[in-house]
Amino acid sequence: MAEPSLPASSRRTVLACAGAACAAVLAGCSRYNSNNGGIAGSQPAPATSSSAAQAAPPASGSGAAGSGAAAPAALASTSDVPVGGGKILADKKIVITQPKSGEFHGFSAVCTHAGCIVGTVSGGTINCPCHGSRFSITNGSVVNGPAPSPLPPVGIKVQGTSIVQA
Repeated sequence: MAEPSLPASSRRTVLACAGAACAAVLAGCSRYNSNNGGIAGSQPAPATSSSAAQAAPPASGSGAAGSGAAAPAALASTSDVPVGGGKILADKKIVITQPKSGEFHGFSAVCTHAGCIVGTVSGGTINCPCHGSRFSITNGSVVNGPAPSPLPPVGIKVQGTSIVQA
């Protein structure tokens, strides 16, 4: 018994749609360690990372409430980030470190090797649980591979006792 077949124009339509679907799926499989700092489809934010990045609180009577601008939501409190360590914000894919007292750095929490979220910050390094990559808490550079490139910086700033995204 013969199989029912589609007219040639319908077969082309099915194949074209299948090709488009494959292209869409493959677009999500871009190389992780490309020139964009390890996060597919994004550009790394400029680093803000020193005690000079601390912003003074607004002068009395001229705060953000008067300007109509909403204050950025705090990522963490400065007391949440230990000196010589850091805090991982897995939901935001950010890790905040404090190598020296009053010096805060923000990095992507996505390992540049295989895309895992880093798991701990200890001993002066940001540590990935998947394959053992370790990154410097000072500048995000690779201390121990297999990660091929540093963690991209994430712009942060200190406002009073709050750390906010820049």
